[in-house]
Amino acid sequence: MSHTLDLLKTRRSVPPLFLRDPGPDAAQLTEILTIASRVPDHGKLAPWRFIVIEGDARAVLGERAAACIKADDPNADERRLEDEKRRFGSPVIVAVVSRAGPHVKIPEWEQVLSAGAVCMNLIIAAHAQGFAANWLTGWCAYDPRIAETLQVDKGEKIAGFIHIGTAAESVSDRPRPPLGDIVTRWQPT
Repeated sequence: MSHTLDLLKTRRSVPPLFLRDPGPDAAQLTEILTIASRVPDHGKLAPWRFIVIEGDARAVLGERAAACIKADDPNADERRLEDEKRRFGSPVIVAVVSRAGPHVKIPEWEQVLSAGAVCMNLIIAAHAQGFAANWLTGWCAYDPRIAETLQVDKGEKIAGFIHIGTAAESVSDRPRPPLGDIVTRWQPT
């Protein structure tokens, strides 16, 4: 069995609540992002980019998320607001931003798929370095105030927040769909 197959068989999303320090250092993160960018990219458009959220910026973004909740619901309870403040508590978070758009030759859908591939490569690269990761969206990925806070331009979308750190405990795997339920074989008629 190859190392790559073992890696793919053991990759598991770890909830951010269970991600602790250490996260990747600068050199490790550079390698992770370099690997993440090695995806199919019809037309070499790089229809995605990265926003790294680490250090004190995590708490600031969490405070902004809590402020959005409070603005939307002035009666939001303290527990909900505290949960939002901790939303970005993982050691390192990478927001993957999709820059997919109309192009004379490259379908927008292919550009969106490329951004998704970047997210998955990022997770696999983090796992290969011994870290755990999770790809999340949630309301923050779709909220224009969070997009503005992160300087996401009009026409761009957050494809996901990739949380990276060290797993505080092992997390059991979830059931995967039986292949018989998701695989068909096409036969010409």
